[in-house]
Amino acid sequence: MNDAAIAARGLTRRFGRFTAVDHIDLRVARGEVFGLLGANGAGKTTAIRMLCGLLPVSEGQVRVAGVDTVRHPRRARARLGYVAQGFALYAELTAEENLLLQAGLYGLSPREARRRSAEVLAQFDLTPLRSHASGTLPLGFQRRLSLAAALLHRPEVLFLDEPTSGVDPAARQQFWEVIYDLADQGIGILVTTHYMDETAFCDRLALMHAGRIVAEGTPEDMLARPLPTPMVELAGPEVRALATQLAEHAAVRDAIPHAGRLRVRLAPGSSPAAALDQFAHLAKTAGLHLDSAAAARPDLEDIFVAVLEGAAGE
Repeated sequence: MNDAAIAARGLTRRFGRFTAVDHIDLRVARGEVFGLLGANGAGKTTAIRMLCGLLPVSEGQVRVAGVDTVRHPRRARARLGYVAQGFALYAELTAEENLLLQAGLYGLSPREARRRSAEVLAQFDLTPLRSHASGTLPLGFQRRLSLAAALLHRPEVLFLDEPTSGVDPAARQQFWEVIYDLADQGIGILVTTHYMDETAFCDRLALMHAGRIVAEGTPEDMLARPLPTPMVELAGPEVRALATQLAEHAAVRDAIPHAGRLRVRLAPGSSPAAALDQFAHLAKTAGLHLDSAAAARPDLEDIFVAVLEGAAGE
């Protein structure tokens, strides 16, 4: 476990009779971007807080940057950076004041604190805003400031809990460029996200459900998983009207219209070819025009929905 950026075995957290995290194993290599996914309440944040040494472990072993987080949480925290879901800095302090405060908490000397604060302000294009109250900054700049604060002490491991939530697409892209740069420097990164397009940016993924990891692998591994619910896609200017009719069809699990297309997830065991024939006939009968109708390749969101449904069924 010592050579990994993050390593956990049997990691468990109980709150009374409720088990929030149930004997999970995790391993994140140095320089790797690892995505931890799952619905709200799956246990992701609880797991991260244990890995960071911020929450006691009920059972299991954890090492971060080679340090036993269970036995030496303060020593481990000196080697990691953590960006929480919400804005955790002081809203009434300026951006620069927050960074200087955090640098002092990390044990940097006053001179080094000023130097590193200036460096991360410049790195994240925050220098013009250094004298602004942090609570008045737009959400995207608050996220940048939070990440800047987490990097002041040059951590070996970085935990990012939904770092781009609520941020506009351009800012999200910039954020991920920074994440890639940090990984190239050898920093091990564990990130949680609800944006399915961001999962493709990760080197490996783990999907949590009810406190357990129910699937793990590269994005390519995930896409190669057999899907119990076949997918078909219909295209045309009137597919939204067709979606209403398909909602009652026995072969349809769900139908989602988007941008002139209708992505239909079929019930397990359904034949895509037979379903397409039925849907084409239904559209013709209703006087609705279809430009195309074909079997569709599942994307990561389709895979994750199917995995979670399977896990819930078990």
